[in-house]
Amino acid sequence: MSAPAAPIRRLDPVLVDRIAAGEVVERPASAVKELVENAIDAGARAIEVTIESGGRRLIRVVDDGRGMSPDDLALAVERHATSKLPDGDLGAIATLGFRGEALPSIGAVSRLSITTRAEGAEAGASLVVDAGRKGEVVPAAGARGTRIEVTDLFAATPARLKFLKSDRAENAAVGEIVRRLAAAQPGIRFTLRTDSGQPLVLPAETGDEAPLRRLAAVLGPDFPANALPVGLEREGFAVTGHVGLPTFHRGVGSHIHLVVNGRPVRDRLLLGAVRGAYADTLASDRHPVLGLVIACATDLVDVNVHPAKTEVRFREPGLVRALIVSAIHDALRRGGARSATTGGQRTLEALRPTLPRMTAHTGYSAPSLFHRATAPLPRGLPSFAAPSGYSTPAYRPTPGLAESVQALLEPAPSLPPQAEAAPDNEPAGEDHPLGAARAQIHGTYILAQTRDGLVIVDQHAAHERLVYERLKAQRAAGGIARQGLLIPDVVEMEPEAAERLCACAADLERLGLSLEPFGPGAVLIREVPALLVGASIRDLVTDILDALDASGLEEGGDPATETGPLGRRLDAVLSRMSCHGSVRAGRRLKPEEMNALLREMEATPNSGQCNHGRPTSVELKLADIERLFGRR
Repeated sequence: MSAPAAPIRRLDPVLVDRIAAGEVVERPASAVKELVENAIDAGARAIEVTIESGGRRLIRVVDDGRGMSPDDLALAVERHATSKLPDGDLGAIATLGFRGEALPSIGAVSRLSITTRAEGAEAGASLVVDAGRKGEVVPAAGARGTRIEVTDLFAATPARLKFLKSDRAENAAVGEIVRRLAAAQPGIRFTLRTDSGQPLVLPAETGDEAPLRRLAAVLGPDFPANALPVGLEREGFAVTGHVGLPTFHRGVGSHIHLVVNGRPVRDRLLLGAVRGAYADTLASDRHPVLGLVIACATDLVDVNVHPAKTEVRFREPGLVRALIVSAIHDALRRGGARSATTGGQRTLEALRPTLPRMTAHTGYSAPSLFHRATAPLPRGLPSFAAPSGYSTPAYRPTPGLAESVQALLEPAPSLPPQAEAAPDNEPAGEDHPLGAARAQIHGTYILAQTRDGLVIVDQHAAHERLVYERLKAQRAAGGIARQGLLIPDVVEMEPEAAERLCACAADLERLGLSLEPFGPGAVLIREVPALLVGASIRDLVTDILDALDASGLEEGGDPATETGPLGRRLDAVLSRMSCHGSVRAGRRLKPEEMNALLREMEATPNSGQCNHGRPTSVELKLADIERLFGRR
């Protein structure tokens, strides 16, 4: 027989606190987050965090904030007691902590000691909470502010200790929390001390560049050189901050910092907006590096939707998402024509083991791998017209990449017979961001000389992005230019694939591809985008089918006005199309063609990376090149 049901009773207050602690304090980093947020709300300008054994043995947080009176200290460790809701309005929360559960929850699963002194008070006060049992408030000496020590975390609930990770992993989690709070509060000095390494010290930043300097301290010193400013405001919401170039990316998403009204968050809506904004400039397995601040009135956002306060809910989520996407798109259009500076560093690292040791007095020669292109452009591929008034710089063939670098350091005594000399009165062209073309190596890479170094350009990747941006611009302007085929092309395929393709005929026609059914398992292609004339129709249709399978274009809609998911899916199709209109690797280019390609890259948004997120160019500074050859 089953046991009789026990009568309903009130739980012991200490047990209630321990249950609540399960929501608020999942691991030492959770406790650090709550305590540091309290310090920030108290107006602290310097916060020091110390942890031992990953936070199990000790968590100490010391701040120079307003402190508490003895009476406030006694209430601070009571459940649902807070100073952060003066009028009880949950719709107007202007602080980071507000639930009134952090201190009692932490005290329920540890030994919690608090020493505090309010500004202007002659003496401070101290209080101890041991496994939920509250002691008496007693006088204590101390500086202005609050000192909190948490020892033997989870000693009262030993089962939770089994779920903690190694000290190293818990230290890393605490460090991540401190960095996120520091990125959101650049005006506060943060110090983190652990028993496993050097302390993390983030000085307080002031002035207009304070957010960027703090992001550099959190995201790394390379971030400022690869960051673009963001600033956009609409209907009560403002987005500011800095976003990294698409080619400045990471393998994990932990370098995305999002702040809402001073609160660091990991909100799914905001993260989705960021991924959408980088969709066609970043490889699918890479993540951007950025710091964005979203500011709005407190009644336009609900921060009371998650126990750990890591998610928020906006009154106008669609507006916020569109604002973030637009802000990032605008920044990338302004500065996305360049690649990350770290590409040059990686190139130099790759060259060091293989480059011959050369000095100013050492000669080096190798069989030439370079040949000038004399054949005309293949039919249908767009040609590059040199800008008006632009003369081609001296065009010196070089054996290979390493030798090309050396050739730029020392002038060649004479030009080989197949080289083409530039006229004496030509402009140098080296003042352009991508410099002046000097050579094409292995039929794939353009070597250009700038005033203070050189640029290596992947001609196929670069032109693929240029064609893609042209197609997108034409679509946005009302329709992609088409050209009819003299003889319509019949493409055979599986019957299911033909049906799927024909179901999207209306959308594809707006993308410049006109097709119709041609019996079971075949389609008839009558028109193609003018930029792709001469490409293989069969390969083009196959790639479009792949894009449809990956994106589900069958949902329909108006691609000329759609800016949401459908627009992104149509862009995915255009990205596949653009590959068929690009200059292929192995194509020999004339000097004027190479320079025209460089100039168009400089004028085209997002040309710093191809459609798959790979860099289209790499810049090497002359000083670094000289170090490779022992000149510095």
